[in-house]
Amino acid sequence: MLPSRDTRVTYPAGALDAESVVLHVAPALDGLIAVVTESTSFHPVDAAWPDQPADSGRLVVDGADVPIVDAVVAATDGSAFLLGADIPVRRGTEGWTFLVAHLVPEGGAAIAEGDAVTVRADASARRALSIGHTACHAASLALNSALAGNWSKPAREDALGAPDFDGIAIASSRIVPGGSVDVYRLNKSLRRAGFDTASVAADELGELAASVTATIAGWTAAGATVRIERDGDGLTDRRSWVAELAGTTARIACGGTHVASLDELGAVQVEFEAGDDGGTPVLTMRTHAASPR
Repeated sequence: MLPSRDTRVTYPAGALDAESVVLHVAPALDGLIAVVTESTSFHPVDAAWPDQPADSGRLVVDGADVPIVDAVVAATDGSAFLLGADIPVRRGTEGWTFLVAHLVPEGGAAIAEGDAVTVRADASARRALSIGHTACHAASLALNSALAGNWSKPAREDALGAPDFDGIAIASSRIVPGGSVDVYRLNKSLRRAGFDTASVAADELGELAASVTATIAGWTAAGATVRIERDGDGLTDRRSWVAELAGTTARIACGGTHVASLDELGAVQVEFEAGDDGGTPVLTMRTHAASPR
């Protein structure tokens, strides 16, 4: 029988291990099988917005370690079981259950519905991605602040009240260990919205990088705290990244993992690169955190 409730997730609270029971096992591609448990500490990648990669780690079944090759968001309407990009509906769609599918080698230890398992995420890999994701949010807010004067029309605001360049222009975001890579479209729709795309010309990107880096440095020196707030413990329950920055509480909807304070990032460096994507100018921001501890 397919699960009828969303997977209960414990990684937003920082958990690495979860004792659980197997609810469903199904074939997946490339010699893998998908294992769904009632609860998990394993962060999965979401095909709808694959910014943070899945955790690394393993399942422990009857004393045997089974490597988790990947973890993806899965969904079922009670009849079909679909993985990743094959899911035809958005998270939270009525009549659908959203799950974390742990992908493990088909030839490993036998795993069956009802088995008691331990889901175990690797601590160092988790920390590296959590640092990267927290640095990404800090950089996006600092970038919005640096570009706030380049709008000629009112624009929707970010979590600190600045025009939300990041949210409006973002094309893709990728969290990497200790940092992130964010790509922004400098297209006609952005100009129509009132943003002066000439203000991010290639010969001015060094100055922009210095401004963004300096803002983040101030936040890290102040030891700005970070926490995850959530409406519930289900996979699709709303979660938010919350940070105390510049005397203001900033909230960003986010399903990823994070560190508890910006001072855990160490010295953060931001670099920009101008490029082209099929004739559309793009701006790439690369963020790297030194992470002293």
